[in-house]
Amino acid sequence: MINNNSEILFLYDAQMCNPNGDMDNENKPRMDYDTYTNLVSDVRIKRYIRDYLEIVKEKPIFVTANAKDAKDRNAQIKKEKLEHTDLIDVRMFGAVTAEKDRVGGHFTGAIQFNWGYSLHPVELVDSSTITSSFSSGEGIGKDYRVHYSLLAISGSVNAHAADKTSLSNEDLALFDEAILRSIPLARTRSKIGQYPRLYLRIELKDKNSFLKDMRSMLIMKSNDETIAANLRLVRKPEDYYIDISQLVEYLNDNQEKISKIHYFKDKELNIPEFEKIFVKADWKHELSLL
Repeated sequence: MINNNSEILFLYDAQMCNPNGDMDNENKPRMDYDTYTNLVSDVRIKRYIRDYLEIVKEKPIFVTANAKDAKDRNAQIKKEKLEHTDLIDVRMFGAVTAEKDRVGGHFTGAIQFNWGYSLHPVELVDSSTITSSFSSGEGIGKDYRVHYSLLAISGSVNAHAADKTSLSNEDLALFDEAILRSIPLARTRSKIGQYPRLYLRIELKDKNSFLKDMRSMLIMKSNDETIAANLRLVRKPEDYYIDISQLVEYLNDNQEKISKIHYFKDKELNIPEFEKIFVKADWKHELSLL
């Protein structure tokens, strides 16, 4: 099992797609309309990862479309003579199994996310009408998308919780792979157009250390005066750069807590002096998207 906590900072972008539709609002992209900030739920991020684990890696998971509800899934697990912690998504994210008479019916996952938000105000594409044909007739709806959104996700890995779900270092390596590969492989009509840009899993030295949410330490800026004055006009990675000077200062101030930084950075994401985040040379562990 893992022995150290980790803090997660993950950036991915969405171009001409719907990162997370709100079923209570015509499936429009989730938004904070006071600030025009694009939002994405932690459940949506976990769904990407679960789909990758189940479909691509062929791992059995608990929250699957192959069961109609938790009761049905529990029956399948018993038939297969498995324990809940034999399932990779339970070890990662936990589960509420709905088995009140069974010890361990509620598992708190070691890996958790906060809701994600865009690092800039986002502009929605004017909606278009879409038509679907069925044998019973035609269905008409609206298609809502964002022009461009750079989304920032904050998460953590809790080594104390891992004691309960048996999350291993091997599981954590698979999680690193899944969070990077799952989103670009979600090639549905509304989700194609998303790509990971930056991933940092900052591994700490023990089970009791922690860091702050680092998203506020990233500032989107532009050399184009028009875009700089109105970041809703951002349409592609070339339109901006990310100032990480606050993040570098914070990591330097907390270097005694940090063991390693597992990272991926896409070449198209412009972060001047990115290498400064590796305050110590032995922190650096690059991950591959391949």
